[in-house]
Amino acid sequence: MSEYEGWLNVVRRAVSAPLFELGGAPVTVLTLLYLLFAFALLLYVAATLRGWLADRALARTRLDTSARQAVASVSRYVVLVVGLLIILQTAGINLTTLNVLAGALGIGIGFGLQNIVNNFVSGLIIMLERPIKIGDRVVVESVDGVVTEIGARSTKVLTNDNITIIVPNSRFMTENVTNWQYNDPRVRFHIPVGVAYGSDVRLVEKLLLEIATAEPDVLKDPAPGVRLLAFGDSALEFELRAWSSSLVHRKGRLTSTLNFAIYDSFRAHGIEFPFPQRDLRVRSGSLSVRLEGRESGPPAP
Repeated sequence: MSEYEGWLNVVRRAVSAPLFELGGAPVTVLTLLYLLFAFALLLYVAATLRGWLADRALARTRLDTSARQAVASVSRYVVLVVGLLIILQTAGINLTTLNVLAGALGIGIGFGLQNIVNNFVSGLIIMLERPIKIGDRVVVESVDGVVTEIGARSTKVLTNDNITIIVPNSRFMTENVTNWQYNDPRVRFHIPVGVAYGSDVRLVEKLLLEIATAEPDVLKDPAPGVRLLAFGDSALEFELRAWSSSLVHRKGRLTSTLNFAIYDSFRAHGIEFPFPQRDLRVRSGSLSVRLEGRESGPPAP
């Protein structure tokens, strides 16, 4: 029994021996084990709290998915910061003696980690101000897709090709961002249509409105409209304007569907699609023209 107690005392002295000092307090093996366990438990509690708030507690409120995720994420960060301070205090580490270390860390963050901090702060601004939300159709630079997740450092955007693009949060603060669904899910689509000169313009207008009205993904209110925009070089340039809220994420699909219907309807009613035409005038000399495989001489004077 005495041998067992001797080994126990050796282990106790080993884990209790100070390794170094931090914040004026000696750090032992027991302190490191405590910090490791406490940090792991803090991360687990923060992640569990975030999921509980987003999926259960806030799901009973009128907040949408994006707002719930934002509140849950901010709550997680608060728990992590407060929990970290409590853990350090309970470990006997005096935080007031770490001012010099905090100042050096601040300088390091300012120079070496400024992009990370910039993205983190931008993420908090996005979550609080909500210029973009989960489910919004956005365009930032060359990225065009649906927001699927807003994190502390980056935002995930899913394109129509099922490719997830990770965009740093700072891009949404410094670049021009197009949000197709910022305050209203209805979006107006512009479909250009050119018809040959001599076509019945009133018939063209009627057919375009009938096509848009018959399409189930085109809203009745606001009603679709047709505009004759210009007299082009080879065509009368019309534009069909149609509103939709169901195909904002599939812009090409609605445009293609309407174009197919326009082509079929115009062919059925004898409305011609134009092609470029140019007049050629020869001011001097002669021009040889080949017709049906035969070459003709110079034109008659």
